[in-house]
Amino acid sequence: MKVIALVSGGKDSVFNMMECVKHGHEIVALANLQPPTSKNELDSYMYQSVGSELLDLYAEAMDMPMYRACISGKVLNADLGYEPRDGDEVEDLFRLLNKAKNEIESKHGFRLEGVSSGAILSTYQKNRVENVCQRLGMTSLAYLWQRNQTNLLNEMIDSGINAILIKVACYGLEPNKHLGKTLVEMKPHLIKLENEFGANVCGEGGEYETFTLDCPLFSRRIIIDNSRTKIHSNDAFAKVGFLIFEKFHLEKK
Repeated sequence: MKVIALVSGGKDSVFNMMECVKHGHEIVALANLQPPTSKNELDSYMYQSVGSELLDLYAEAMDMPMYRACISGKVLNADLGYEPRDGDEVEDLFRLLNKAKNEIESKHGFRLEGVSSGAILSTYQKNRVENVCQRLGMTSLAYLWQRNQTNLLNEMIDSGINAILIKVACYGLEPNKHLGKTLVEMKPHLIKLENEFGANVCGEGGEYETFTLDCPLFSRRIIIDNSRTKIHSNDAFAKVGFLIFEKFHLEKK
């Protein structure tokens, strides 16, 4: 089926795109909800916002349209189940996908049937994507759902994904030490944190977030020329910090 992929820049959304292609689907467009321009980091149960300044490069790297909009809603319903409510951040996603679906189908004459998302463990996120899909007559494609995280991390690395840590928020992860490191570099340490403290190796507990600079679906890779670290919380137990990308470009592979 023809699929639009929800992309945050994180490894999960990118790897799920690859799984969609592996299962015979065709990615025809990308979609992303970004924070207001005044914010680099936005507290949201649904969306990754760190690294959003790089997302437009995905459209160029994959040579396909990117549909973007700013997050304007809030979390009005934090229950696992979801019922549409004006002003909730989930409705931002509904409006974005509805617009993309109408424009793509009108322009190209085919049905946009599937939505790719990188949900692994969050029932909250999965239920909301499925709710939006149901209202739009689309199918949610979440091939990573409830997969073993260690196996999944290994598969992501083996698949050729080059992703770096862009946010850390966990005991044992230090902003000035681990931000910018690749999954390959971080794998031994992430497994150690899992064994010692029960951390989620794929970051499903909010331990860290990533940004994918390259994968087999890209015709060009993203190069970071300059970035800086921002400390979001200087907590003695677990500092929270993230990268802000200031200069970057695409490079032919």
